[in-house]
Amino acid sequence: MGTQKEHTSTPQPAGLELQGLAAGYAGRRIIDGITLSVAPGQVLALIGPNGAGKSTLIKTLSGILHPMAGQARALGQDLPSLSPARRAALLAVVPQARRLPENFTVWHTVLMGRTPYLGWLGEPTPRDRLRVEWSLQRTGLAELAQNRVGELSGGEQQRVLLARALAQQTPVLLLDEPTAHLDLRHQSDLLHLVRTLANEEHLAVLMALHDLNLVALYADQVALLVGGRLAALGAPLEVLTAERLTEAYQVPLRVISHPDYGTPLVLPDGYRK
Repeated sequence: MGTQKEHTSTPQPAGLELQGLAAGYAGRRIIDGITLSVAPGQVLALIGPNGAGKSTLIKTLSGILHPMAGQARALGQDLPSLSPARRAALLAVVPQARRLPENFTVWHTVLMGRTPYLGWLGEPTPRDRLRVEWSLQRTGLAELAQNRVGELSGGEQQRVLLARALAQQTPVLLLDEPTAHLDLRHQSDLLHLVRTLANEEHLAVLMALHDLNLVALYADQVALLVGGRLAALGAPLEVLTAERLTEAYQVPLRVISHPDYGTPLVLPDGYRK
């Protein structure tokens, strides 16, 4: 009688994994000891008061800053040791500030996301064009493809930045305050799109956000940074508590359950007219 072979699955590396990461400027550590992971299909929100190190962390992962200590890996590959081209094939960034060429069309701006894959002549292949068209469709920009970027609203420009990152076709997506300067409708639309893309495209998404109520609605996990260190990590219900947020932000806050969604709803405590 033959024996049945035992089937074992090989563990898949996290989309993004940080272990004891430290970084900063001029020898001074702004972030230190950051350990967390983001799985494919998951959205992790970075929160914390101004100066807590959120943008520093994203700049370190994107290659603008070099780590002072610790490890940062995407799909198991050590990010600091990769060439810019190889890093760009693993990780795309939607920056906080808009630095878009105003006279470029939306189509050509999104095509910039294909730079890591273009040949030395810089001519897009049919595959590149298909990816650009897909990115425009997913971000609702197809009808604006031939418009100049300088003619777009702030919300439309933010979607161009997201489309450019999607055209890059990476498993990891970083967003630094993607809803800054957007009105309520565009904030909701953008984050709903990011949430949908994470699910459907199995992206590991790390995004820095200020609005804690948007974090509660759209994030799977929350990482609270205070003074450059990880003060809490977990599901929104675990991290977004009145006691923890009041201590972190140094302002009295109240947290109740959202009447419709059951998510944490963060409110100022003791408000008086």
